[in-house]
Amino acid sequence: MKRKEEKRKDFEELRKELEASPDVFIASYEKMKVLQDFNLRKAVREAGGRYKVVKNNVAELAAEGTSAEAGFKGLKGMTSIAYTREDPVALAKALAKYAKENPVFTFKAGVVEGRVVNIDQIKAFAEMPSKDELFAKLLYLINAPATMLARVTNGVGRNLAVVVDQGVKEDKFKSA
Repeated sequence: MKRKEEKRKDFEELRKELEASPDVFIASYEKMKVLQDFNLRKAVREAGGRYKVVKNNVAELAAEGTSAEAGFKGLKGMTSIAYTREDPVALAKALAKYAKENPVFTFKAGVVEGRVVNIDQIKAFAEMPSKDELFAKLLYLINAPATMLARVTNGVGRNLAVVVDQGVKEDKFKSA
């Protein structure tokens, strides 16, 4: 059994984490085996997140005054949270993939950038391209006009060279 000081320390640590993490996914982990829990924690870490099992009333109290407060209202059953300060899409993808492979892990709710999201929205969020993919697409779109301009500019010179070369081969340039 934890002493009161240890419980207070855990509570304060959870509160700090929730204040610093704008993206939180709340789930149920009922009937999970140890290996399943280990694999879930590993997947969350690889996605840049953290995972904790929490008591509902402690989580609700710790979330008071944070952007995640609305997501923790009225929780029932066994509850775990996964949160991140970095890329919420990567974490949502990892959790959704894990939930698909392990039906005992189910979502309850989520908070993304201060807004409560439901289970369907979490799944849609998980289908979005990652931050790196979006940056790559954006860079392509920025770079595409410059690339096309370079091609067109080079094409004029190349075409002129082809015409001149063809004229020389067919002996079209005779001086009068």
